[in-house]
Amino acid sequence: MISILQSHFRVTAALVVREMSARFGDKPGGYVWAMLDPVSHVLLMTVLFAAIARSPALGSSFPLFFATGYLAFQFYQAMSSYLASAVKANKSLLNYPLVAPIDTVVARYILQFMTTSLVAVCILGFIILETPQFSASIDWAAVIEAGFAATLLGAGIGLINVTLFVRAPLYEKIFSIINRPMMLLSGVFFLPDSMPQSYGGILLYNPVAHVIMWFRTGFYPEYQPASLNTGYVMECAFVLIFIGLALLSVSSASLRND
Repeated sequence: MISILQSHFRVTAALVVREMSARFGDKPGGYVWAMLDPVSHVLLMTVLFAAIARSPALGSSFPLFFATGYLAFQFYQAMSSYLASAVKANKSLLNYPLVAPIDTVVARYILQFMTTSLVAVCILGFIILETPQFSASIDWAAVIEAGFAATLLGAGIGLINVTLFVRAPLYEKIFSIINRPMMLLSGVFFLPDSMPQSYGGILLYNPVAHVIMWFRTGFYPEYQPASLNTGYVMECAFVLIFIGLALLSVSSASLRND
């Protein structure tokens, strides 16, 4: 048992290094782009909404409000999309008996978690330095818990899709269409709990909306949404992960051969 775990650990570590090289290359430009992409989104949203509104839905800082929403969403979205292509991108490596489909997923989870965390620290750190009055009131426990929960949700969706994208190409196209409005429906630009009950109640079935509210409570002590249900987030995450692992286990042999 220990030898099997050690083998998986070595394979996963090697895959992390390989994924890092393939994704970012051996030049600093790849790492710079990983930072510039979310920064550009936050800046664009700040400029657009500052032009049409006097103040954000929370606090007085547009950059902080949109950064907390966008980065919380990215912990989920970047993870789910990156994991979904883990098997396809590493198809040739699955010809080696020591490399299992789950190894490619775990390697990508580790790399994406580190990447998004670093991006979040840099962006939020810069905003906090520019607005030091926020730093004393930040609940880092809530921020870390929400970010981690978002990656678990992303891992669950990614695990399901890593199998279905290979087995059912039509599903991949359907999922892409359905997933497009997720950022609009998850509360990045607004507070889901402030919506009219007829709409807000529907939006709150989306666990990502709860993650974003949870993430924001760490930066806004006055923000205590009654509709936030952290237990619901974790239940959804673990159910999705269980389904994803079951699909991956059942389809492991066919994923190697398809």
